[in-house]
Amino acid sequence: MKRSLVVVSLISGWVALPASAAVGSGLTHDLTVAAMFQQADWVVKTVMGVLVLASVATLSIWIFKTWEIVSHRRAMARALQSLSGDGALASFAQLPDPAAAAMVQAAIGELERVPAGQRSRYAEGIKERTAARIQRVEAGQQRRLSRGASVLGSIGAAAPFIGLFGTVWGIMNSFIGIAHSQTTNLAVVAPGIAEALLATAFGLVAAIPAVLVYNAVTRAIAGYRVRMNDAATQVMCLLSRELESGLDPQRNAEPHHGI
Repeated sequence: MKRSLVVVSLISGWVALPASAAVGSGLTHDLTVAAMFQQADWVVKTVMGVLVLASVATLSIWIFKTWEIVSHRRAMARALQSLSGDGALASFAQLPDPAAAAMVQAAIGELERVPAGQRSRYAEGIKERTAARIQRVEAGQQRRLSRGASVLGSIGAAAPFIGLFGTVWGIMNSFIGIAHSQTTNLAVVAPGIAEALLATAFGLVAAIPAVLVYNAVTRAIAGYRVRMNDAATQVMCLLSRELESGLDPQRNAEPHHGI
């Protein structure tokens, strides 16, 4: 009977030891995100700050590129509607989309280089030079619309590794603290590891939206590029008709501004 009482008392004392040690040492940690950020090492804080800035940059680029691409797609739709009609190239010089208007200006510029009476003779050269200039217009417009997309790709690729660096640094500091305290009590180990893992969470929060926005922006730019190709085809068709009919591009014509 006495032996059993001794065993029970030893077991109960062993079970209560971690709790009493934690209370006695005063290790009370607030494991909220704000508290863990404040208690983290300065390197981990810097990593998380960089990732927060990356998230803000992703949101800003997303809002701006959405507005930019949507406005250009609407303007291109109106320009395509205008280019589907008949008339001289000069009547389409004021299209709502800047890329489509630049294509028309390129075609008019090549026509003006050749006297009206000799255009049928140099028709192939006019078409080739116009096509080359239209390709430059398309490349320039795509380059302008792609600004900022590379930043999204870089954030999506680098943010997880930046967060992982913060986690490795935080866990390393946690193990150094364990060595100095000479205890493996979970109440001592857990808060430091949780603070370190918070950096990885920040990295994922920054990377996942960046990748999604990058894919969305890339698809939207690809769709606008298809419409630019349609506009280029319409301009080349108008140029071909004008060369065949021998119309003068300088004659007065009511401009087609689009609806």
